[in-house]
Amino acid sequence: MKCPFCSHLKDRVVDSRESGSGDAIRRRRECLQCERRFTSYERIEEIPYLVIKKDGRREAFDRHKLMTGLSISCEKRPVPAKELSKIVDDVEQMVHDAPDREVEAGRIGEWVMERLRELDKVAYVRFASVYRQFEDVEEFMSELRGLLEYRKIADPRTKKKKTR
Repeated sequence: MKCPFCSHLKDRVVDSRESGSGDAIRRRRECLQCERRFTSYERIEEIPYLVIKKDGRREAFDRHKLMTGLSISCEKRPVPAKELSKIVDDVEQMVHDAPDREVEAGRIGEWVMERLRELDKVAYVRFASVYRQFEDVEEFMSELRGLLEYRKIADPRTKKKKTR
């Protein structure tokens, strides 16, 4: 730390305290050359985690926004809030683990839809209808057919029925 008075590079810390809001540390320092005191503050540098939208825009990852979308999709469905929080936690971890601190919205959306498909089929369809922005009934029906095929593949009871 350079002394603001004489520009000397050596000082000693006389006192350290957490700031009132708890987001910084206040340090009283004394220059070893001119012996004058000055204050410095240490703060954590926050680098935002970004989501790359379809149109190329970058937007800060918003945990609350994702939770709101999931909650709307699961409204009046027997999906525990704990499961939704787990999905949001996992997505947040995925964004934090990204090497560039950036993740494409499409990757997040597809991953969330996969989790919802396993959790609750109706919530999955609701989320998919908003996420994929279906233009007409045929697109919606195509998604439902895909869901039915997935259900046949994933449900072991369905396989037993086919072999009889």
